[in-house]
Amino acid sequence: MKTLIKNARIVNEGRTFDGSVLIDGELISKVIEGNEVPAEFEKVANVVDAKGKLLIPGVIDDQVHFREPGLTHKGEIATESVAAVAGGVTSYMEMPNTNPQTVTQELLEEKYERAAEVSPANFSFYMGATNNNLDEVLKTDGSNVCGIKIFMGSSTGNMLVDNENVLSEIFRNTKLLVATHCEDEPTIQRNIANYREKYGEFVPISAHPKIRSAEACFKSSSKAVELAAKYGTRLHVLHISTADEMKLFASGKVSEKQITAEVCVHHLWFDENDYIKKGNLIKWNPAIKSAADKAALWEALRSDRIDVVATDHAPHALQEKENTYFKAPSGGPLVQHSLVAMLEMSRKGLIAVERVIDKMCHTPADLFRIDRRGYIREGYFADLVLVDPNKKWVVSPENILYKSGWSPFDGMEFSHQITNTFVNGTQVYSDGRIISDSKGKRLKFNIQ
Repeated sequence: MKTLIKNARIVNEGRTFDGSVLIDGELISKVIEGNEVPAEFEKVANVVDAKGKLLIPGVIDDQVHFREPGLTHKGEIATESVAAVAGGVTSYMEMPNTNPQTVTQELLEEKYERAAEVSPANFSFYMGATNNNLDEVLKTDGSNVCGIKIFMGSSTGNMLVDNENVLSEIFRNTKLLVATHCEDEPTIQRNIANYREKYGEFVPISAHPKIRSAEACFKSSSKAVELAAKYGTRLHVLHISTADEMKLFASGKVSEKQITAEVCVHHLWFDENDYIKKGNLIKWNPAIKSAADKAALWEALRSDRIDVVATDHAPHALQEKENTYFKAPSGGPLVQHSLVAMLEMSRKGLIAVERVIDKMCHTPADLFRIDRRGYIREGYFADLVLVDPNKKWVVSPENILYKSGWSPFDGMEFSHQITNTFVNGTQVYSDGRIISDSKGKRLKFNIQ
């Protein structure tokens, strides 16, 4: 089957231009600049008229928690991947803090098998590190696994790796990318004790960025960077949240870096003033911090100190979030709304639309060395998204597709809407609904 997407405004590789794209099977066959399309293309293809719409590569989200196995009251690979393609995310990389935790090669492969059965988006899964599974970690095949995840700070799932020898051995011996959650646990525990002494169980949510503090983040991130520099490890520090951490990272092209950084949408959108209205709904680890921190993250993103924008999509049941501070879990659902949120911030002048596509599509593909994805290029997989830039809509329970049924953006009006999503050449989503039972593919990586 061939598909012609014509009359689009293509946003790709730093440019926006009028053009069309011909899909042949799973791949992009032809990228045509200008408004003229050869007549023979229209005769042999299913035609999608994209007049008035942006055509972009599918978003690659390098950090999601889809909660399967074991935590499926919060989310499932099936439900959250549907929300992903509805949000223009065509590929995702999922985390190991499930139940059981993904800490053996057998459990890792079970996740891949499940995703192949139910996920409309392409997928990869991180191998999880613990204090006790070094041998399993070092067996991981980097050609078909995105990387190793190390929690250098405790979060949902309690996979803290705090054994210094184990950390050194992983950084010393692996050839894979190491992705880290960086918060210093002794600092956090000291802060918790101080606030618990003052407030008991009723610590206000406004204390969250003080408990999971900038100091805790910097102390852990700097340690990870030091280990990576010592051993020549490919390090990717996830969900950076503070101004102080920016000094740890260099500007430049991701292809020339061994040490890279990610920022998440919620750290760019919210700041500590939003706890008053949103409460535990925006309780994440690391915490959303000050307006000054948010401004520093934006500056670092624009100057290429930060390389990737992702979500840390981490759904919880709404009733879980309605608990007191210590009982309310950290994390929230974002994968359906990340692209439109970034495009909204582009409309406000915070970042050029071409840079949004770079940070959400191109750079993740380059950083993880993903095989033929992340760009609109001939011979690449046809992971493509059409966006109406002038179609206002309001986030509401009626259009939220997360299994948890809520979003921190509930009630927000966005000016962009995802209208069509193609995965491996097949249109899987159109105008609010899944229209194909096609399943995504396991991501492959071009390791050296």
